[in-house]
Amino acid sequence: MGIDPEHVTIVEEVPGSDIPVELKYVETWDGLYAPIGLRIPPGPGPYPLVLLASGNGGGGMAWIRDAVANRGFIMDRLLEQGYACAWIRYRTEVELGYENGGHLVRDTRQGRDMFNRSPLEYEDEIAIVEQLKQDPRIDPDRVGLIGMSHGGEMVLKIASEYQGLAAAVASEPASHEFLALSPDNTAFVDPQTGLRNIEEMQMIETEKVRSRIDMAKATERIATIDTPILVMGREDDHLQGIFRTSYDLLAEAGKPVEWVSWDHDLHGYVYPQRGPDGEYEVNEVQEEAIAGVLSYLGRHL
Repeated sequence: MGIDPEHVTIVEEVPGSDIPVELKYVETWDGLYAPIGLRIPPGPGPYPLVLLASGNGGGGMAWIRDAVANRGFIMDRLLEQGYACAWIRYRTEVELGYENGGHLVRDTRQGRDMFNRSPLEYEDEIAIVEQLKQDPRIDPDRVGLIGMSHGGEMVLKIASEYQGLAAAVASEPASHEFLALSPDNTAFVDPQTGLRNIEEMQMIETEKVRSRIDMAKATERIATIDTPILVMGREDDHLQGIFRTSYDLLAEAGKPVEWVSWDHDLHGYVYPQRGPDGEYEVNEVQEEAIAGVLSYLGRHL
């Protein structure tokens, strides 16, 4: 059977599983395409859907195929519980694009789209959600997200502007831009690129984080969030103060938010990885953390 050029789907087997992955290219708001790897339980559905995001963007379909093959532990657990799930990719993060770009205005000119700026990576995720809601195998009222690191910050940005999610998990959310945080001298501007290097920014204490955020902006952005969110921290992480403050501000605003923190040496512990022997390296902490995520999603999806 030939491939429909306007709805590209390539099915690949997943080692160790009877459920294959559908490699798809999903149209975003400006007509560019984002790659995803969708897996759906057997049967007609419709199924609740969970999208998986990690870090900033880029990498394309090669990244998706690698994530399915080597970070598919979470997918298998979701499938066992009756969820459809997909690893997604999106355009590369733009330094301070959210802070400086302002709200995206979508208009038309001569019958075609006209925007006031290019869409950003979190808006690609919204576009993917909206596209997948049209799949008859997906229940459009039961869509959730799990975002880790920058993907966790994307959860907050999305929930601030979009009301089409049943629940979301922000795991280790690097939400410094969402909170309008001014870095201290543990961050610096790279003289060759003019962009900030915040890889080793030290934001462990919540008091320090609160003293450096623009509270008015953060409060305004949080005010429009209605989606239930589970915020997950990581003990001894150099950004733990940001993770916790993200939760604290949501809670103080009366939002439907929960908090949990785990002690693990892997940034992204909710997404176990295959080891050199080809087996997933998963310890009791990860098993408990993932069980907690599944329980949380089960209550909302």
